[in-house]
Amino acid sequence: MLTRADLPDLKRAFVADNEPPIDDTLMPTEIPESADGEPVFYVDPTPRAATVAPALGEWDAGDFVDMPRPREWLLGNQFCRGFLSGLLAPGATGKTALRTLQYLALATGRPLTGQHVFKRCRVLLLSLEDDDNELRRRLAAARIHHDISADDLKGWLFCATPKGIRFADMKDGGMGRGPLEAMLRQVIAERRIDIVGLDPFVKLHGMDENSNTAMNFVSELLVKLAIDLNIAVDVPHHTKKGLQTAGDADAGRGASAARDAGRLMYTLTRMSDQEGETFGIPAEERRLFVRLDSSKVNIAPPSGEATWFKLIGVRLENGTSDYPQGDEVQTVIPWHPPKTWDGITAAQLNAALDEIEAGLPNGQRYSDASSATSRAAWPVVQKHCRDRTERQCRDILRTWIRNGVTTIEEYDDPVDRKPRKGLRVCHGKRPS
Repeated sequence: MLTRADLPDLKRAFVADNEPPIDDTLMPTEIPESADGEPVFYVDPTPRAATVAPALGEWDAGDFVDMPRPREWLLGNQFCRGFLSGLLAPGATGKTALRTLQYLALATGRPLTGQHVFKRCRVLLLSLEDDDNELRRRLAAARIHHDISADDLKGWLFCATPKGIRFADMKDGGMGRGPLEAMLRQVIAERRIDIVGLDPFVKLHGMDENSNTAMNFVSELLVKLAIDLNIAVDVPHHTKKGLQTAGDADAGRGASAARDAGRLMYTLTRMSDQEGETFGIPAEERRLFVRLDSSKVNIAPPSGEATWFKLIGVRLENGTSDYPQGDEVQTVIPWHPPKTWDGITAAQLNAALDEIEAGLPNGQRYSDASSATSRAAWPVVQKHCRDRTERQCRDILRTWIRNGVTTIEEYDDPVDRKPRKGLRVCHGKRPS
């Protein structure tokens, strides 16, 4: 007589690989035999719980008449509950300094970055590269410059610097949640967190960052965290090596799945030489200016213009006998291009430069004369930038000459039949 001890072998022999395992509780305690002594195999007709497909959760769109609630934005178009945000930037660009100030803006309810704060938020900031002291230095620099007191942050900004604890990792040859995932859920619930910043993405997991499958797994866990707990999740990310282009959605290093999962992705890039020349910023200072551009913002209209910031050093006045100078740490401040240039597009500027380079119909070249002579170039600038005053147009022209966008060269005037000086355009330095 076969007994329950023989069930595992019978299951393996008679249950197909693509069928759910047989529930022991539905099997008799003994397997009967036929007249010739062979076992009679029991097939229970009762539907088994394991074969029932889980509920899909579908809903009838006709049942919903009222409008859904609006998206719960927190800061500008940067952070929103239930969505994954990201900031792509090369090293030493000011990524951490900018994000730190944005988190402080949310924690204080003050528009420190010039971006609209929809509501004051409880912020959880995890620095996965710096230790506690370095994170405190960064916060201190921003607090000193922006006049933020400890009382302003009490109960609103929470920080941690865990090392070697993964949000997702490889386990027994497969992908799985790391201990940091459960830790985050507990702290977010206990502290009633509204937004969590995890900086940087590469330190968050132990996966192959060039594997789309692996990066999709990590990203889905992050999105699930945002949706389950109704919070905003922000994960700044390093860019790949090479020339960086403002607003390039493919700038992030590793597989594209990490980028694709984010709904609010931005880039942070340094001021280019062309931009510096256009704005009249000396070459040695351009590295201090950075621009924030939307690269993949698909739940809100992308920003048509860059948002600019300037990196500044702040002395912490924390000197000791060994280090009397103490530390100087970076923070950022909002910066706007000179009003002369504010709102002018590269297309407008290039159209003016094209006309200056073409010269007058009679063969004469435009000049840098400040008076309204027939050869003055500033009216050409005003023609293409109609809302700019004469003085502003002359300032634009002077900046172009100073930065080498236009040069003054001698030519043979076909009208007066004598040598004159006129403007030529250096195409390699045009605005872009």
